[in-house]
Amino acid sequence: MEEAKNKVRKKLNVENLKDDLYKNIEHPHWNEISNRCLACGNCTLVCPTCFCTSVFDSSSLSLDMAERWEIWDSCFSIDYSYIHGGSIRQSIMSRYRNWLMHKLATWVDQFGTFGCVGCGRCITWCPVGIDIVEEANKVRG
Repeated sequence: MEEAKNKVRKKLNVENLKDDLYKNIEHPHWNEISNRCLACGNCTLVCPTCFCTSVFDSSSLSLDMAERWEIWDSCFSIDYSYIHGGSIRQSIMSRYRNWLMHKLATWVDQFGTFGCVGCGRCITWCPVGIDIVEEANKVRG
């Protein structure tokens, strides 16, 4: 265990993290992140705690059979936040902020712990090198 601990290169101070992020929900750095983010969803696809899904209904042309399918989705997809009348998260900034806030703030409200396990997969697979640790530290001030 000690050997594994010594391999950790990044650290995120979680003391007051949730509150700091809530206080900085309108921080200008969110826009800076969105200028780099491609909204490709790689981070959500490799994250071991992401669980977003969408539900689709289909029926046969003869209407004698109907099916409901639940499939993996990503909160970075413009269609994921679609409700009647349109998407409530039009901008990449709003989708990235929703994802980071969910992992490091609202998850704590929901489950009493952080939604980030520190594996670094989101950092590794981001094609533009966005780092959740660095971004959270910049947003929190």
